[in-house]
Amino acid sequence: MPYPQRLLNRGEHINLDLHPHWVVFVKPGSVVVILLALVVYAQQLGDGWFKTGVVRVLLVALLLALIGLVTVVLRWSRTYFVVTSQRVIFREGVLARRGVEIPLERVNNVNFAQSILERMLGAGDLLIESASEDGQQLFGDIRNPEQVQNMIHEAIHARTGKSADASPVVAQLERLEAMLHRGSITQSEFDEQKRKLLG
Repeated sequence: MPYPQRLLNRGEHINLDLHPHWVVFVKPGSVVVILLALVVYAQQLGDGWFKTGVVRVLLVALLLALIGLVTVVLRWSRTYFVVTSQRVIFREGVLARRGVEIPLERVNNVNFAQSILERMLGAGDLLIESASEDGQQLFGDIRNPEQVQNMIHEAIHARTGKSADASPVVAQLERLEAMLHRGSITQSEFDEQKRKLLG
């Protein structure tokens, strides 16, 4: 299910619309398959109260695992990671909802991390540092996080006209300015660091 167009601002368009990577289904799906195999195996046991008890316990566990899997599927279908022409949007939840929006102008840095297994599967985590109260937002189970990182940089460039390849001094000055706006450093600390950077 795509991100609802009615939630976009006027003139805003979607550059990227993702649900979490399918890897979120591995654990609950594996539990269901294992329990199903155990139920089939338990049916092969001899007759008697032991077999009946084991099968009933396994069926209850299988039912609970299926409910868990359905919950994961519903949560997956209602979780969005969206990059638009104006902002990065994250929404999740079925009944209770939670969301994060980061305007592209406030994005200072985008990092990604992948384990070896995640790299083979095309999944990973994305960390967005912004000049906001929260400072950093970590988004897990993102599909192709390196490509998403590049798309965010391209969207920032298109929105602000800033080059994604700005010099290190400019990038450091922007980070310092963001820290000043957040209140992480004082004006005098900002001025001192700026003097050092500009020589």
